[in-house]
Amino acid sequence: MRYVPRWVLLSSGCAPVLLIAGWTGAAYYEGSSYDPVTQTISVLGSYGAAGFWVMTTAFLALGVCHLLTAWGLRTAATPGRVALGGGGLAALVLVALPAPSSGGSLRHGAVVVVGFTLLAVWPVLAVDGGPDAPWALRLAPSIAVTTFMAAGGVWFLIEMGRHGDAGVAERVVTSIQSLWPFVVAASCLRHTRRRA
Repeated sequence: MRYVPRWVLLSSGCAPVLLIAGWTGAAYYEGSSYDPVTQTISVLGSYGAAGFWVMTTAFLALGVCHLLTAWGLRTAATPGRVALGGGGLAALVLVALPAPSSGGSLRHGAVVVVGFTLLAVWPVLAVDGGPDAPWALRLAPSIAVTTFMAAGGVWFLIEMGRHGDAGVAERVVTSIQSLWPFVVAASCLRHTRRRA
């Protein structure tokens, strides 16, 4: 089995913390004009938003965390690591293509879709195969978490279409997507210790 360095716990563990701190801090700067239930995270990182710099920093940090984690998760299958790294790159591209202050942006939306898709499918693509693999790299848990993320994505699209609770749906999905790499890293390190 390939070795997973312990620093992967740090890079993967920082991702959800930095993302949630980013949207919380940016919303604080926006004040009562921002509704986290109905408005998306992209609104916080849009041109002219009061918390633009906070959300931009969070997107940068999230992207770097995913890239480092993808690099260090040597136990995961290469396609999964590439997809996770691609999700990290998508977060970095969002910084270069923030949402406009009003209306939509096809380029921004396309990057969001690509990033979401890569982060949703990476668990299945990272499956190591075999019963001796770490728990989080086995087929059943990976299919379950990918299915859950895909269902969350459908929920988000439904809420966007009906102008409902899109902010809640997006936060649930992105929280899970940013947390799963930590679960995988912890599973790999625990598995390595048990084998030793």
